[in-house]
Amino acid sequence: MKCPFCNYPDTGVIESRTMDNELVVRRRRYCKRCNKRFTTHERIELIPLVVIKKDERREVFNRDKIIKGILRACEKRPISMAEINQIAEEIEEKLKQSSSNEIKTQLIGQLVMNRLKKLDEVAYVRFASVYRHFEDVGSFIKEIDRIKTLKKKGKK
Repeated sequence: MKCPFCNYPDTGVIESRTMDNELVVRRRRYCKRCNKRFTTHERIELIPLVVIKKDERREVFNRDKIIKGILRACEKRPISMAEINQIAEEIEEKLKQSSSNEIKTQLIGQLVMNRLKKLDEVAYVRFASVYRHFEDVGSFIKEIDRIKTLKKKGKK
């Protein structure tokens, strides 16, 4: 690494430390010519998740959108903000472990519904009604009947 003071190409490392959950390495360095000291930070270059919208547009993944959707579904339900954040974090981790950095919105919606179904049936139906575009009462009834049937079979 070049010295930022004199541009000499040979520097030495005095000390190294990890930071930010071991995702960053902080190094104290010195120039072998001018002896000045400086600090560098090495970071892992993460490839951002990209969401493929229904109309094929692409945008960078935004965890806040998941949180907002879950918040709307959980309104006036006994669900803490910590639980909502935990769901969003779990979903983001699953997406990051995917083999691709491009994720379809359908997958994100399905992951949210699966988690809400386990957490709170009312929140699940609310989210599903928006996500699946329920247009009439019959759609709600059909989904509620499906949940009841799954519950009787012991699947939640």
